[in-house]
Amino acid sequence: MGRTRPTTRYNPYVLRFLTALVVLAAIVLCGAWFWAGREVGPAISLTKPDKVIGPGSSLEMKVDAPGGEFTRVDVSIEQNGATIPVYGLDQRREAPATGDAAATLYVMRGLTKDVLSQLKPGPARVVVRAARPVLYGMREAESTEMRDVTVRLEPPRVAVLSTFHYVNHGGSEFVVYRATPDDVASGVRVGMIEYPGYPAAGAGLGGDPALRVAFFALLHDQDRDTPISVFARDPGGAEVTAPLDHMVFPKPYGKSRIEIDDRFINRVVPAIASSSPDEGISTDDVLAGFLKINRDLRRKNNQYLMDLSKKSVPEMLFRDAFQQLGNSQVEAKFADARTYVYKGKEIDQQTHLGFDLAVTAQAPIAAAHRGVVVHAADLGIYGNCVVVDHGLGVQSLYGHLSSIAVKAGDKVEKGQTLGRSGMTGLAGGDHLHFTMLVGGQQVTPVDWWSAQWMQDRVLRKIGAAGNNQ
Repeated sequence: MGRTRPTTRYNPYVLRFLTALVVLAAIVLCGAWFWAGREVGPAISLTKPDKVIGPGSSLEMKVDAPGGEFTRVDVSIEQNGATIPVYGLDQRREAPATGDAAATLYVMRGLTKDVLSQLKPGPARVVVRAARPVLYGMREAESTEMRDVTVRLEPPRVAVLSTFHYVNHGGSEFVVYRATPDDVASGVRVGMIEYPGYPAAGAGLGGDPALRVAFFALLHDQDRDTPISVFARDPGGAEVTAPLDHMVFPKPYGKSRIEIDDRFINRVVPAIASSSPDEGISTDDVLAGFLKINRDLRRKNNQYLMDLSKKSVPEMLFRDAFQQLGNSQVEAKFADARTYVYKGKEIDQQTHLGFDLAVTAQAPIAAAHRGVVVHAADLGIYGNCVVVDHGLGVQSLYGHLSSIAVKAGDKVEKGQTLGRSGMTGLAGGDHLHFTMLVGGQQVTPVDWWSAQWMQDRVLRKIGAAGNNQ
């Protein structure tokens, strides 16, 4: 006879407990899966391309994810139903990209000829897709960034129209040229320095929207053989240049030794330190304080003047020569190379970028020409200072004033009083420090004071361009 197998019985409470555990685990897993799907994907910051794609365009972006973990980063351009790959995470080593170990992937690369060859002129869309692992790698959190652009495969065009460009070394010049299409950035490049161009309508030349005008300079410390060209650069990065025929006239600049003493240092250093509290200028060691002012603060003030040029209006507010301070005596000229001497020892060298003009103490200071005040306050080494914008990147500076009679935003006429002369800032006595600026670069005022220069170098070219329209 066979033996009867015993029947296994389960405790119903245990069964219910195990069932509950299974259900709870399923709920937890489903909840985790659901919430993992709601996780935020990598943060995408697309810098370039911006609005236009073409020769010279580049891809610049950064993608952030916790720990720098990415499962996918893809960039493509979509156009007319086609998808053109631009970048993939597998190209990380091929592209000039670097990964921040903490969180960020940086990508910077030019668009290849292969990509550009597949594009057609017209609208397109840049698409960036990125994903990072979540739920221990079982799911991905995704994000997408899209940007509509215009494909432009033809390079911009630029041509110089004006003639007879004669440049005084350290001085200014003017050019009329044509640049297309309308949205290109253009101007004059002198060595590594760019001077922006403006629509010629601002100089009274209407009719042709492609016409541009620009003031530029060959600075006193640039070589006389520095290349000068006109450029046009479209929003996609494509650029063309045209050489600018010109002749440079050398100009001699002087040298001087400036003796400074304790009386001068003890007067100027505490005053400038109090008006520039964030510069860390020592008043305990006043000689060290003077050197910091003469070097670091001078450099910072001049950078401010360069930035101020961006406020220039696109209209030429003058039509004749600028006015020199009446009956003034020249105490120092432009680009004077100064050696500073203290107790018989040479302590510093700087270049004086302006004219020091003196009449009498607290003489009224007149605007050299019509314009708009863009600065009327203390400016470090220049003391109480007024800067007037005359349009098309041209500005004039009036420094060391004892008082200021205008404020930023005021419109002033030629000859209008801006303030009174003084000895604020790094001034050894009562006088006006005057200089002209083109594109934020300080240039000799001598050109601008000359009616002949204004007629030959500027007004003649405007008239000739108007006659040829």
